[in-house]
Amino acid sequence: MPSTMKAVRLVAVGRPLEMQQIARPAVGPLDVLVQVRAAGICHSDAHYRAGVSPAGPLPLTLGHEVSGVVAQVGELVTCWQPGDRVCLHYLATCGQCGYCRQGTEQFCATGQMIGKHRDGGYADYIAVPAASLFPLPDAIPFEQGAVMMCSSATALHALHKGRLAAGETVAIFGAGGLGMSAIQLAAVLGALTVIAVDRDLGRLALAERLGAIPVRTASPSEDWQSSVADEIRGLTGGRGVDVALDFVSAPATLRPAIASLAPFGRVVAVGLGQEPVPIYPYQEIINREAEIIGCSDHLASEIPLLTELVRRGSLDLAPVVTDVIPLDADAINAALDRLERHGAGGVRTVIRVAQDFGSRRSTQEDAVPGNGQVQP
Repeated sequence: MPSTMKAVRLVAVGRPLEMQQIARPAVGPLDVLVQVRAAGICHSDAHYRAGVSPAGPLPLTLGHEVSGVVAQVGELVTCWQPGDRVCLHYLATCGQCGYCRQGTEQFCATGQMIGKHRDGGYADYIAVPAASLFPLPDAIPFEQGAVMMCSSATALHALHKGRLAAGETVAIFGAGGLGMSAIQLAAVLGALTVIAVDRDLGRLALAERLGAIPVRTASPSEDWQSSVADEIRGLTGGRGVDVALDFVSAPATLRPAIASLAPFGRVVAVGLGQEPVPIYPYQEIINREAEIIGCSDHLASEIPLLTELVRRGSLDLAPVVTDVIPLDADAINAALDRLERHGAGGVRTVIRVAQDFGSRRSTQEDAVPGNGQVQP
């Protein structure tokens, strides 16, 4: 096994990521070394590069959507062995504090997010605590396993936070990677009607194929926000939606999300919005007994259910992985540039990393899943 590896790293805020040759991570007694097969590119990574959300210490290898194969285990690890196919929970936590014990580990005081607080998956290898690993079934390609570990998991957590019940209606603002998973998961959880709101016609066409009613946005004006809410109310017989998921959390999305709520409706804010949003307490919240709920990532306890839904095909991630690129700094920076511009055309870009990984199993992962396009 080589002592060094390639990693694409954030060296300075506001600058392009750089390819570096660095030491392969050490493996502690309770750690597992994973040879990365795929790493998803999340909009959060663009925020880290731009400094919108702080990450570090620098230099730092980005990437928190990771799947791969176990390459080495620590001396005290008995639950994993080399060759196991795995996907990685995004957090390394203490496992002992009150938050960890009650299953809300995203608030662990010493928790570290891979790709934000410690090195992530834009690399040949990554070392994480054994507790952060989950099995990846043979039926799920590595590219889909990577996407599953952030965008799909967060979409499921958002629906859980919104307390979606069978027979209710849902509006999803932002039909990107999270939104496409949310559309399908809402149907699995029994949503009667799912509405997808986005400005990109290509994404709306895919959302419609996945079972959602498309609503296109235009310019972010007050009239536009009112018209979107009015259209959603028209699609629900004037009542409004029971749950609205906002995967952008900007005024242009959160305002119509709130305005489109039915009595007892719940808005779940998921996107990393930075701008203040006006709220009319009486008309929009008090008079409807409505709720605005924050959603911080997802939980490890939700991953087994999510994995089984993907394995069964109830959640199809093939159309979500629209671009596959190599571990290359220029290609990754270009993907992050598109995210910063809210670029149209794709849903989720995934980095394909190792090709020769020595798995114990014969699999089909080298084929690009679904309609993914390998880019040079």
